[in-house]
Parts: sequence; structure tokens; C-alpha cells
Amino acid sequence: MSTNPSAPGGRDLVGYGRDGAAIEWPGRARVAVCLVVNYEEGSELSYAVDGRNEIPQEFDYPPLPVRDLGNETIFEYGSRAGIWRLQRILDGLDLPITVQGCAQALELNPEVGAWIKERGHDVCCHGYRWENVSTLDRDTERERLHMAIESIEATCGERPRGWYSRQPASVNTRELLVEEGGFLYDSDSFADDLPYFVRVQGKDHLVIPYSFTLNDGLFLPGQSYSGPDSFLDYGKRAFDLLWEEGDTRPRMMSIGLHARLMGQPARAHALRELLQYMLGHDDVWFTRRLDIAHWWWNQYPPGTVQPRP
Repeated sequence: MSTNPSAPGGRDLVGYGRDGAAIEWPGRARVAVCLVVNYEEGSELSYAVDGRNEIPQEFDYPPLPVRDLGNETIFEYGSRAGIWRLQRILDGLDLPITVQGCAQALELNPEVGAWIKERGHDVCCHGYRWENVSTLDRDTERERLHMAIESIEATCGERPRGWYSRQPASVNTRELLVEEGGFLYDSDSFADDLPYFVRVQGKDHLVIPYSFTLNDGLFLPGQSYSGPDSFLDYGKRAFDLLWEEGDTRPRMMSIGLHARLMGQPARAHALRELLQYMLGHDDVWFTRRLDIAHWWWNQYPPGTVQPRP
């Protein structure tokens, strides 16, 4: 990967360049598909705790200056019903997933942690609470990071090896992850279709980019998915092009899901159809983010990825 030294703030605007990276996935797969279930229910902002509400999830009105009981129940739907609808679909298709989990949410519903442990899914830490870490000072952010690690290890059986901030990450987040020493990657990026390394405090650190376009957050009012068919069409088109490109330039496809959003029946039906469609193709690696991280560290350590001839 080339670095553009003239870009302000140390940004890399070049990446793998015109020809792409000469890499292979296990089994020479064209596309590595990573399903990411965000589990945040119960850790969101609430008027009772924070003096302000989380943004409305299914309602087209601004946050209220009083407790929003209706919005709270949308989150409750995710933990009571939505997560288990996703569980039945994913288990039925025998697909591995990464759970981007908030520690407090997993504390409040221990059965979710038990399912993660039972199925061998990995947890990418999504904070102790579902909060914007960019608003925290460095010491508070460090404290919350350690709280989250200890909590997730207790509820899910293993400490998290990946990190994803509620956007945006702070200017300190990546340094704190490297300082802690137990993280293999973070997903605080939307910059590429492949993982890449960055230098942080003199050390190499892996970034596995995420997606906000292949993400059910776009079902929120005012966003771009008008209904289940639009998500299904978008997902199929994205997969088709990535699978086509992957014949010579292997790609990664991240699909972001939320229990309270994709766990709704009509949306879950479209998700199942999309997954069945992708399963009907050869040369697809359905994988956890942790497996991608291990593969990249072992096969393509820093400085070894070459441009495709």
C-alpha cells in the first residue's frame, strides 16, 4: 500500500492503487462476506439515565425533551424479538457472524452472550455503552475501554479482539487500542474493500473497513432504504459486482445488521433471501472479522502486499 505524504493529517488517499492488491482469500474465494450483527439494545442514550434520548429509530421526529417511551420500546424489540429472529435465520443457514456488541447491552441480556459462545461467533467491541467516544476525554475513554473488555469476557467467554466505535472514533481511539495491546484490528474506517495496515505510535495496526451503505441503518427515517426490496436489490447488486471483480481482484463485503432494525419480519425476510442468493454462488468465504484479521496478519503482514501485475 502506498502512502500519500502530502495529505493533511497523515491521510492515505492512494491505497492499493489502480491495479489493486495481489491477495488471495482461503480457497481462492472471490469474495469474503462478513455478516456483522450490531447489538446495542439497553446501552443507548436514555432520558432516565442521561437526561436526553437516543435519536428516534422508526419515528420521523426530532429527539424529545422528555422520556421517549416509544423509542425505548423499539430498542426493547431488538433484544426481546429481533435478535432471536436473526439467530434463527443465521443458525438455520449455519453462517458465522461477528457481533459488534456493546458490553452493557450484553450484560442486560445474558442469553445473547450464551448464544455467541455456543455458536463460536466473535465479538468486536462496540464500546461499554453505545456512545460517541469522540465526546470523551482520553482518560475516560481508556477507562470505558477496559470496562468493556472485562465485561465482554465475562458475558461471552472471550475478550474482544476487534473494536468498532459508534461513529466517529476519537482522535485517541486507535492509540488507546494499540496501547492496550490485545486488539488485532479495528473497523473504524470505510476507506476500502480490503483490510490495510496503518502505523500507530510506531507499531503496525490492522484496519478492517466496515460499510455504511450495506447497512440496515439506512432503514432509519430519512435514509435511503425505502423498504425490504431496496435493501435486497442493493445487496444483490453489490454482491454481484464484487463477485465479478473478485475473479481477478478478491474483495471483502461487510453487511451491517441491527437486531431492532433487520430483526423486523419483512426486513428479516429480505435478509434471508439475500443470504440464500449469495450461498448459491461458488467461491464465497463467509467468515468472521476475527478470521479475516488472522488471515491478513499471517498471509499479508505489514509491507508485503504487492500491486496486482
